[in-house]
Amino acid sequence: MQEMIRRHAQPGRLEAILLRTARRAEMSTVASVSTGPRGLEGDHGSSEKRAVTLIQAEHLAVIGSMLGTGPVAASVLRRNLVVSGLNLAALRGRRLRIGGAELEMTGICAPCSRMEEAFGPGGYSAVRGLGGMCARVLTPGRLTVGDSVAPLQDSGH
Repeated sequence: MQEMIRRHAQPGRLEAILLRTARRAEMSTVASVSTGPRGLEGDHGSSEKRAVTLIQAEHLAVIGSMLGTGPVAASVLRRNLVVSGLNLAALRGRRLRIGGAELEMTGICAPCSRMEEAFGPGGYSAVRGLGGMCARVLTPGRLTVGDSVAPLQDSGH
């Protein structure tokens, strides 16, 4: 099964970069950012395994459909990077190159109870299974909207 997933790991694209300066602060969108060992510079940090959070752009419309609305804003989901064109769930444990940085996907980024605050009743359920992935920074570098998101071939379990 893992080999089948690895064979079809096409590149994607970095669609948006979002930062928060403090816990519960509003997310702001930037065009470019540098990464450090604990995540994106200027972002309210997290643990090493959750240094950066990613979500698929394609899932924003699916979550909105589950809520009975149009596509939801990525900023409401509080993920750092919005990517398109590749299946993040298939990349757990894999390494990615985004711009000048190398990340390792460490696990799912499950929704929290704040999704009920953000979207109302059913918010948590709408995001469940679609909340994206967490990653650690292996090689710091610069990320810019439009960068390729490329799974690395020498990674995986």
